[in-house]
Amino acid sequence: MAPWPESENAQSDPNKYIEGVADQQPAPPAKDKDKSDSNAAVTKIELLPSYSTVALIEEPAEVNDPWNLPELQDTGIKWSDRDTKGKIFCVLQGIGKFLMLLGFLYLFVCSLDVLSSAFQLVGGKVAGQFFSNNSIMSNPLTGLVIGVLVTVLVQSSSTSTSVVVSMVSSSLLTVQAAIPIIMGANIGTSITNTIVALMQAGDRSEFRRAFAGATVHDFFNWLSVLVLLPLEVVSHYLENLTSVVVESFHFQNGEDAPALLKVITDPFTKLIVQLDKKIINQIAMNDESAINKSMIKIWCQTLTNVTEMNITVPSPVNCTSPSLCWTDGVDTWTLKNVTHKENIAKCQHIFVNFNLPDTAVGSILLIISLMVLCGCLIMIVKLLGSVLKGQVAVVIKKTINTDFPYPFSWLTGYLAILVGAGMTFIVQSSSVFTSAMTPLIGIGVISIDRAYPLTLGANIGTTTTAILAALASPGNTLKSSLQIALCHFFFNVSGILLWYPIPFTRLPIRLAKWLGNTSAKYRWFAIVYIVFFFFLIPLMVFGLTLVGWPVLLGVGVPVILVLLLVLCLRLLQLRCPRILPKKLQNWNFLPLWMHSLKPWDHLITLLTGCCQQRCCCCRVCCRLCCLLCGCKCCRCSKCCEDLEEGHESQDIPIKASQDTATSKEAQGETKLSIDTLVTKSTAF
Repeated sequence: MAPWPESENAQSDPNKYIEGVADQQPAPPAKDKDKSDSNAAVTKIELLPSYSTVALIEEPAEVNDPWNLPELQDTGIKWSDRDTKGKIFCVLQGIGKFLMLLGFLYLFVCSLDVLSSAFQLVGGKVAGQFFSNNSIMSNPLTGLVIGVLVTVLVQSSSTSTSVVVSMVSSSLLTVQAAIPIIMGANIGTSITNTIVALMQAGDRSEFRRAFAGATVHDFFNWLSVLVLLPLEVVSHYLENLTSVVVESFHFQNGEDAPALLKVITDPFTKLIVQLDKKIINQIAMNDESAINKSMIKIWCQTLTNVTEMNITVPSPVNCTSPSLCWTDGVDTWTLKNVTHKENIAKCQHIFVNFNLPDTAVGSILLIISLMVLCGCLIMIVKLLGSVLKGQVAVVIKKTINTDFPYPFSWLTGYLAILVGAGMTFIVQSSSVFTSAMTPLIGIGVISIDRAYPLTLGANIGTTTTAILAALASPGNTLKSSLQIALCHFFFNVSGILLWYPIPFTRLPIRLAKWLGNTSAKYRWFAIVYIVFFFFLIPLMVFGLTLVGWPVLLGVGVPVILVLLLVLCLRLLQLRCPRILPKKLQNWNFLPLWMHSLKPWDHLITLLTGCCQQRCCCCRVCCRLCCLLCGCKCCRCSKCCEDLEEGHESQDIPIKASQDTATSKEAQGETKLSIDTLVTKSTAF
């Protein structure tokens, strides 16, 4: 708002102006003293609105960086102000919150395990059929998208990697063809923490940080594949490097890999469901008998007996040996070893006596595990928000996000990589570690810049677990399984060398922040991102590769050229807009729906208008509607009407809103006070 013309010649300090007038004014008589005091008071009252309003207009509005970590202030009673009873209660309350936090974290990890089992029941056999077609696996692009789709379907990179190891050891797949599948599995495993980030969509600020912290893993994997997959196809450097390592060191079979987290979670998860994961391997090996088998394990304790029995055979040719063959009239008999499997004890889980198909059980577990996952995440965020306050929050945030003193500050990120690798090795799952870290990023305990090296360390940690598991393989599969595990390890190390040491090359952080800002503004875009990048693109590429290379090149090359052209044009618009024609300096020459999400947001708002209509429903129905919408409060209930304006003005600075609200009144008071001041000064 521009200042009034009359105030341009006024002095900046009104107090100095009053003092100058007071010096020129003669001393009033004693009888007029009260009158002069009242006039002076009136003068001060008239000048104050002018001074405060001009300062309000001229002061620039502060723009807060949305990526700054919020201050977790302690609004409770200070420790020094508590009495003995209050201090004891505070300590017991803290212990109770800590135990509740551990309990919900345990349920959170168990729900992730059950979620993986549910996905395997729903799509495990389909994933096995993906692997069974060996003719298309020789195409590296097809292998990449199959690795993505299979890992998304079974929600476990360990399962997809174990299937690949079995196929390589059985000579159904070469190491060269298995490497793109491992790269795809590395991409597919990052969807878990991205889904977890959706649970924090109620608060825009938390969702911005949580979704960016989750997708930084996605962008690292995608960018690494874009660079390293063509390099591997041309030079086969991963295959040759791992072959040299395996041949140089004479590895021997070791013990099983340590199952630290499974020891804690298996007693609970095995009460819910137990799966026979060998069926996926059998389907991948083209075993037709495994297609009709159920993945739900019924018998956990069996006894296998091998006995010699007399059996009939069609002719003496089918006898085991001529000495063990005889004829009794019409029948020909022989002696043969027969394997008999006897079921002793059933498994102890919920679905052991249910005669339901795998798809039905998987759907039930999928819904229940997602509900438990959402509830546990909400409670973890609430408990962390109540615990991490005051001095505790300051200490934790400084410990995690502070760099080493100069000149060793560059070592901080590499230490975070080691910490992430160690934590992932302990929990034996990168998905569990990154998913547990996502709510901490959302509430502002861990910054995006610090979460990035921790995520890179998680990628390294999950490969060390695979290497230990490979060392425990039998002798006939040791070499192949170890070589594939090392391919996974060196792929992640190569990606870290590409996208971390030089700060300029840390593109995953910038892309994740851009996606976080976009998803915070249009929260439906997060779901579009997951569906598009983890399902539609892999399925489209898989379908095109089935048709043939000519069709794939005919569709893929123009798309890639258009994307490169858009990228180059965008860089020129940001860096050197003057060298472009005036029409190309922005995207306004395109239709609005091609360069803006506003029309799409309007369309999706219309499609989801059922949640925007007011109805006489109860609070429970309103909250369920709000969960479906992804918002904190919507217009489906009268109790939310007062909060509509508050949610719409979240992105507007407070200073600007105050300035808009008081503009007309402030202008009038400023003009009146300055006119009064000028009139009185001229009178004297």
